[in-house]
Amino acid sequence: MAGAAARLAPHSGSATRFEANVATRDRPYAKYTLLAIGLTYFALFLVLPLVAVFAEAFRKGWEAYIAALVEPDALAAIRLTLLAAAIAVPLNLVFGVAAAWAIAKFDFPGKHVLVTFIDLPFSVSPVVAGFVYVLIFGAQGWIGPWLSEHDIKIIFAVPGIVLATIFVTFPFVARELIALMQAQGRDEEEAAVTLGASGWQTFWRVTLPNIKWALLYGVILCNARAMGEFGAVSVVSGHIRGETNTMPLHVEILYNEYQFAAAFAVASLLALLALVTLAIKIGIEWRTGLVTEEKAS
Repeated sequence: MAGAAARLAPHSGSATRFEANVATRDRPYAKYTLLAIGLTYFALFLVLPLVAVFAEAFRKGWEAYIAALVEPDALAAIRLTLLAAAIAVPLNLVFGVAAAWAIAKFDFPGKHVLVTFIDLPFSVSPVVAGFVYVLIFGAQGWIGPWLSEHDIKIIFAVPGIVLATIFVTFPFVARELIALMQAQGRDEEEAAVTLGASGWQTFWRVTLPNIKWALLYGVILCNARAMGEFGAVSVVSGHIRGETNTMPLHVEILYNEYQFAAAFAVASLLALLALVTLAIKIGIEWRTGLVTEEKAS
């Protein structure tokens, strides 16, 4: 036994030396270099722009900042932004839940086509989407003459802005739910149906509690995108000051007119929305992690 141990000892030492020198074990300087690169990138491209926005917004003091926000055109832009989000987000919530439920819980012809169409706004430029609505609802569009005859205005009006906002934001809720509901499977729903639960009872008592955090996360992302959308809304709005300008469009107009303090004041509201969204996102992820740990234990 002693001889065998002696014969194995050199190999054991070699294995130890090999483990200490494997290619996947990074040197300390490599770890700190990567960390420094990541933090530098974060500071230059994320933190610094946010700091600059708020610094420029308050450069002329609180009075100028408040005056820029309570100016009639700014208030109209804020109201229109909130209105568009208030309409688009609930509609996308209903669509997202319905689409995710159908895709994750049922098999039907065209299922993969539906998933592809849900991802369409991610691949199509928002400007192109805006032009599509102009082509359909504009004065020279497909149904534009009929709309004019019935005194219905969509393009260069609030309905067009709402439609454009819905288009660019509708994947967010659905995409957050589809993967989660597919991973959860159908066992719990099938068990509920077997026990006599109706479709609504199964959804409210089984499915919804399992997806509530992902649903909230999707709604938050959808709302943030709805309030910050520029491209599609810019095409269909007509840039009518005080009527069809949302907050991003109002910022552009103020900046082009060299009203930098006012432009950054309105932009700071959008930046604040992004920070609040990030904070809520972190809170949801933390809460989701706690729930996952509790279930695992």
